[in-house]
Amino acid sequence: MRILFLGDVVGISGRSMVLNNLVKKIEEEKIDFVIANGENAADSGVGITEEICKEFFNCGVDVITTGNHVWDQKETMTHIEKENRLLRPENLIEPSPGKGFGIFVSKNKMRIGVLNLMGNIFMKKCEDVFEASEKFLKKYKLKEDYDFLIVDFHGEITSEKNAIGHFFDSKATLVVGTHTHIPTNDGRVLSGGTAYQTDAGMCGDYNSVIGMNKDNSINRFMKKKSTKHFPATGEATLCGVIVECNVKTGLAISIKKFIYGGELKNSQ
Repeated sequence: MRILFLGDVVGISGRSMVLNNLVKKIEEEKIDFVIANGENAADSGVGITEEICKEFFNCGVDVITTGNHVWDQKETMTHIEKENRLLRPENLIEPSPGKGFGIFVSKNKMRIGVLNLMGNIFMKKCEDVFEASEKFLKKYKLKEDYDFLIVDFHGEITSEKNAIGHFFDSKATLVVGTHTHIPTNDGRVLSGGTAYQTDAGMCGDYNSVIGMNKDNSINRFMKKKSTKHFPATGEATLCGVIVECNVKTGLAISIKKFIYGGELKNSQ
């Protein structure tokens, strides 16, 4: 069983790279299930729309996760109520539209639990992520409620992501970080059998500042004349991880980087 997780898809360039290449990469890598974080996929680089969700599902994405930009396209608040394959962070302040967890069936008939969480440090206010995780694990069990569990932890700092990885060790198949858009080099299987990587990176143009136009971003840092952030539009890199899963235990056999095209194409 092989699961592909794609990091934050950013703007038109990231979206186009997914739409034009995912079907081919699923076949080449023999992927059984695909999860993508889509919270930056809109043209502006923030939020996601109903039309973009449809495009992703049509090209092979099975579930879309999000994060702090989930409501930046207002239509999402309505669309998420009728599209159960689009998730928002489980620990958003309630009441919030949609769901942060779902169980989905892969093409080889395995049950995939997908849990979307958001960190508390330097992020928009949400419920305590560790309390929410503890509550979740009291309710759901690996190999009882689902065959595999994938956790997207949308967070700013490495220590919080690292701690969540260990918190879910032996209870999830994969814990992977999103939000910071830079792929980390710490992909490994933890002692309890859970695959972990601090950040999956982004699907976007790396000739940029985390997916945004680099000149405008530098001007903003230097307090020079600038506009709102807007995405870079060069050739994108697809970035994420592939997890080989043990069907009997629901835990990970291995994790490897998935990097294709663009600026990072020689980093594989």
